[in-house]
Amino acid sequence: MLGRHTAAGRRIALTALGTLVLTGVTAAAAAAPPPKPAPASDAAQTVGADRPPAALLRALERDLKLKPGQAAERLVNEAEAGVRAGRLRNALGQRFAGAWVRGATSAELTVATTRAADVSAIRAQGAKAAVVKRPLSELQAVKKKLDRAAARIGARNTPVWYVDVPANRVVVQATQRSAATAFIEAAGVESKGVGVRVSTVRPRLLEDLIGGDAYYIESSARCSIGFSVTKDQQQGFATAGHCGSQGDNTAGANMAEQGSFQASTFPGKDMAWVSVNSSWTATPDVDGEDGKRTQITGSVQALVGASICRSGSTTGWHCGTIKQHDTSVSYSEGTVDGVTETTVCAEPGDSGGPYVSGSQAQGVTSGGSGDCTDGGTTFFQPINPILSDFGLVLKTASDQAGTPAPEDNGAAQAWAAGRVYEVGATVTHSGVRYQCLQSHQAQGAWSPGSTPALWQRL
Repeated sequence: MLGRHTAAGRRIALTALGTLVLTGVTAAAAAAPPPKPAPASDAAQTVGADRPPAALLRALERDLKLKPGQAAERLVNEAEAGVRAGRLRNALGQRFAGAWVRGATSAELTVATTRAADVSAIRAQGAKAAVVKRPLSELQAVKKKLDRAAARIGARNTPVWYVDVPANRVVVQATQRSAATAFIEAAGVESKGVGVRVSTVRPRLLEDLIGGDAYYIESSARCSIGFSVTKDQQQGFATAGHCGSQGDNTAGANMAEQGSFQASTFPGKDMAWVSVNSSWTATPDVDGEDGKRTQITGSVQALVGASICRSGSTTGWHCGTIKQHDTSVSYSEGTVDGVTETTVCAEPGDSGGPYVSGSQAQGVTSGGSGDCTDGGTTFFQPINPILSDFGLVLKTASDQAGTPAPEDNGAAQAWAAGRVYEVGATVTHSGVRYQCLQSHQAQGAWSPGSTPALWQRL
């Protein structure tokens, strides 16, 4: 974890032992293809990938070593891939084993299935097919057993474990192979289904109403603002839970009184939100490259392999790619589940700051290892669970307002702005049933009938 100080942590290189192999693509008999995907232009327009700020493109080119023009092409491809992956996930059901993008411009989308007969349907959507042994649901069940073992016995020497979608297996990162073996056995999981990665690195928390700006907790610790939010008429911002506890007072970068933590969860999750006083105004802005600002237009979750950038009060704006979702990290202060691992660097003081893919909010900085001189790995708490758990509405450029509709476990509830929807959720709108293609918080301008990039008509 990156603790409450600003000194850079010791730089240690990651070492991986063992090979994680992706099962090859298998030819298959024809299968009826699902409906055609939404046009790329529609997908790009929905998530704002067709109009990225120039500063964002420059940062992507710098950090991902892209040629001129490739960053803009990459953002559009990632937007369109999310739609195709969502349609295929809903069509494959329990056979779905994950999706990811690859290549300098994310032009290659791969979708995995456990049945060879699905290959033709996957290819019909313009994606590569991977036939693997285990569905995503089975891998997630294995990870949940590891989560329960960590809660029961701790995970001091196994700081990270996650579902590696491209490798079709669960991976445990440990300081020693024997520690990983003991952890896997304690969870009651078959060792042959779990990969082991040996590394001496331990992630640490990145501690130290524009996303990325500094704020201070109880006049001592420093963190970074994540995303502006509202709850009823109260304005505030989302940030990391380890930055402060409920009731802690905050001050802005100028040390002026700002607000207080209204709710905070850590460990388990790493999420919090701070309400601000009348001197502060929530904006959809995030500090970007060269002092430019990026406006947030939504919270559509990006795929594994997609580009992502982070803003923080210590190191500013840096970019990388998403390595995997649903990762568990055992910090010295406690275990956090459900975070996303990235190749973006960060340092103490960056905690709580925003991660964005294009103009879509992804999450807030939790912790990591390494630094921004030699590079590193970071983890972020996804934003949609923060919005859902605390009943918050993300501040966006379209300025949605109101209170999230109460959760309803009905099979086909009425669509409502402000509610967080996961892939596969079904809703009704104007008498028509729709199924969610990409996880997001609904906005007034994103009704199902007008956003085929987010909803599929049933």
